[in-house]
This record gives sequence, structure tokens and C-alpha cells, in this order.
Amino acid sequence: MAIAEQAAIILFDGVCNLCNGWVRFLIPRDPNGTFRFAAQQSPAGQAIIEERMRGAGELSSVILIEGNAIYVESDAVLRILARLGPPWSWITFFRIIPRRVRDGCYRFIARHRYRWFGRTEVCQVPSAEMRSRFIE
Repeated sequence: MAIAEQAAIILFDGVCNLCNGWVRFLIPRDPNGTFRFAAQQSPAGQAIIEERMRGAGELSSVILIEGNAIYVESDAVLRILARLGPPWSWITFFRIIPRRVRDGCYRFIARHRYRWFGRTEVCQVPSAEMRSRFIE
């Protein structure tokens, strides 16, 4: 998968409104195309999960793949924000909080995301201008 080797990949829950909002937030703040995206439920997302994560099964986390490194939960979010540059990179200050605490907060939000933000029945189709940022 050539794109996977060239850019950082963000895998997200394609039926989660919060996760889709996160992707819509990131794209305009990443004008150089540092990130490529795939919904975890899409064929491309499933292939990446199978190849890189040995079929991790049901995932409920934002996943960042940079080269051979895989980041999940709060580490993924903080690394993504760090790559956006200021002012978003300033949020990485929260790395001083122990990962166990950060991930606990992340999991709490992840557990309630459908109730708080809703979900769609199918993965949303990206607009024409965003489509080039998605792995198909």
C-alpha cells in the first residue's frame, strides 16, 4: 500500500459523529496532506488493521500509524495535534499527565460517544475535495 508508506494514517470510527467531526477538523488544519484517513469499517481500513495490527478485531480508538509505529487512544490524539503545529501542538502539554489517566479519560469519552454525539448507520462519504485524503 504505497500511501500507507508515504503519509501518517489515521484510522477512525466511520459511523461515529464525533470521529467524523474530528476528521473534518483535521483536514483543513493539515494543508500539506501529512495525514491520510480511513474509516476502520471500510475495506481499506480493515486491510490496514489486518496488515498492521494483525486483525485487532473491534476497535474503538483513533489509531495513528506513522511508519512502523502505531499509536492509540490519547497518545494518538496528542501526536496528531503535535503535527498540526501551533496553537494545536500546545495541547501536547498534557503529555505530562500519566498515560493511564489520559487513556482513562479517552476511554470514558469513547464509551459514551454514540450517546453524546450520535452515530450514523453507514460510513459517511467524503466530499469531492476531501476524497483525495482518504485511502480507498
